[in-house]
Amino acid sequence: MEYPVLVPNMKGLERAMDAGVRSIALFTAASETFNKRNINMSIEESFENYAPVAVRARGEGMRVRGYVSTAFGCPYEGDVAPEKVLEVCARLLDLGCYEVSVGDTIGVGTPMQVQGVVGMLLQVIPATRLAMHFHDTRGTALANTLAALEMGIATFDASAGGLGGCPYAPGASGNLATEDLVYMLDGMAIESGVDLNRLVAASAIIAPYLDHPLPGRYLQACTRAASKTVAPASAAVQ
Repeated sequence: MEYPVLVPNMKGLERAMDAGVRSIALFTAASETFNKRNINMSIEESFENYAPVAVRARGEGMRVRGYVSTAFGCPYEGDVAPEKVLEVCARLLDLGCYEVSVGDTIGVGTPMQVQGVVGMLLQVIPATRLAMHFHDTRGTALANTLAALEMGIATFDASAGGLGGCPYAPGASGNLATEDLVYMLDGMAIESGVDLNRLVAASAIIAPYLDHPLPGRYLQACTRAASKTVAPASAAVQ
């Protein structure tokens, strides 16, 4: 089990090292405006900031993962050019990231759009160095996952019950629910290494602490099924 943590700068890296972290994540965006709102840097400034962080982390034997936000649309700029997504992904890999996660931060992507963006990325970057990160704001996360899976992508970010969101992406909901992803993979006879029943049980632990139901569809189906289970009526006494 690996627990990568987001590291915004050298100070963050040092704190991660003090905590015994062995895997970090560097995050930027394909949209200038979103990057400014999210980390208060331009895209270029973020790479200047991350370069020494990546060098030191790798020198310490840490794994470095990259994230690209707003790859399929920006809440401030609208459409994002696939060419910009490719440029940012390539630069993260040049920093030494072993993998780059390509994010639909506000959940506007569609399967056809995924095919276009992923198709362009695969012309330059091996599928083994790409991951996808879909939010389910408009109910397309699972369909987008299938589109990417069929193109050879094998790594997908997901969250228990569909938890998540972003304070700088107005209206964005959580990530693709891990239960929904695993249910689909099980049905396709694709081994994920995740036990679906135990995953549902884990998601149920956090549910009571939230002020809203978890949005994952498989989890909701399990919850409804459990609530409809009624004990047999007692026999009447004559």
